[in-house]
Amino acid sequence: MNNQKQQKPTLSGQRFKTRKRDEKERFDPTQFQDCIIQGLTETGTDLEAVAKFLDASGAKLDYRRYAETLFDILVAGGMLAPGGTLADDMMRTDVCVFAAQEDLETMQAFAQVFNKLIRRYKYLEKGFEDEVKKLLLFLKGFSESERNKLAMLTGVLLANGTLNASILNSLYNENLVKEVSAAFAVKLFKSWINEKDINAVAASLRKVSMDNRLMELFPANKQSVEHFTKYFTEAGLKELSEYVRNQQTIGARKELQKELQEQMSRGDPFKDIILYVKEEMKKNNIPEPVVIGIVWSSVMSTVEWNKKEELVAEQAIKHLKQYSPLLAAFTTQGQSELTLLLKIQEYCYDNIHFMKAFQKIVVLFYKAEVLSEEPILKWYKDAHVAKGKSVFLEQMKKFVEWLKNAEEESESETEEGD
Repeated sequence: MNNQKQQKPTLSGQRFKTRKRDEKERFDPTQFQDCIIQGLTETGTDLEAVAKFLDASGAKLDYRRYAETLFDILVAGGMLAPGGTLADDMMRTDVCVFAAQEDLETMQAFAQVFNKLIRRYKYLEKGFEDEVKKLLLFLKGFSESERNKLAMLTGVLLANGTLNASILNSLYNENLVKEVSAAFAVKLFKSWINEKDINAVAASLRKVSMDNRLMELFPANKQSVEHFTKYFTEAGLKELSEYVRNQQTIGARKELQKELQEQMSRGDPFKDIILYVKEEMKKNNIPEPVVIGIVWSSVMSTVEWNKKEELVAEQAIKHLKQYSPLLAAFTTQGQSELTLLLKIQEYCYDNIHFMKAFQKIVVLFYKAEVLSEEPILKWYKDAHVAKGKSVFLEQMKKFVEWLKNAEEESESETEEGD
């Protein structure tokens, strides 16, 4: 028999004491809106006072739950209905972006209010990003002045890192593109570039793969570099126009190289390849010195090179002799020849098995009329780069001397003939 006294089960509960700082008033959106609007009305248009009021109110109002309502009020003066209109029966305030002056300085001051608020309550970051995406989709529901203010504000917030450039995806909405996206983008990029510069803007766009999509701000029938350049240059954004043109050129060059390699691997006739490349040059305004670099890279990437130094030179000469007519088609300018020489120098330096093949390649191209005397002599004298300079200049010494003598003999023969 167990002498121990058995404990009888008891029903009991624990009482947790709530700390005062954890208490938040539970409001529905309308009550929350009334509180914020009342506070903003009391602070007036002093944005320093507005920032202090918002900072203090976060301790007792549920910003996390009502982030959308909060940002609606700060931007539009009250809760927005779908489409971007303010409900007639709702309270509203004039202490907001849409009721402020339409100038960059005022929007910069409002940007500071948002910055301080989000720095103080980090959990609002995502809600604010969602709010801006929504506001962009509502653009057609706003007046032109309201769109301009929102564009300037968004540009400043993109510049200072409060917003991510991915929010611009909203501007590619088909209904917006037809009417407002391009005009909105003009104001936005002006304020963004004013805060930073085109390089910083480009870096932000690249980070979210938006750098090649800017032409989508226009309807499909107007998505051309020419139209984009004309529109944004006339709007005072020449640097953005030039950036888009450069991006388009880079894209066209990559596409050219890819297609060129495919044509070579198929063994297409050189005349067809040359015709295709010249059409692309004309269409995309790609200069010949750039094209010869692309052709050289493509030619060198179509073969598996021998790893033995003593064999690779022979393999290279055989391969390049075959492709000489193709290369010669794109060295009709002295600058193109010089570009090719520099490409050969860099390739032979970067691929160590080719170090001894440099002079043999140059001589081959000279004999095949891909290269001529003048660019070779210029390269030797002062147009070479530092990569492998001493090795390659030594290799070329005798050939350059021969070229100089041949040139002198040619000149003297001409004089005698005269």
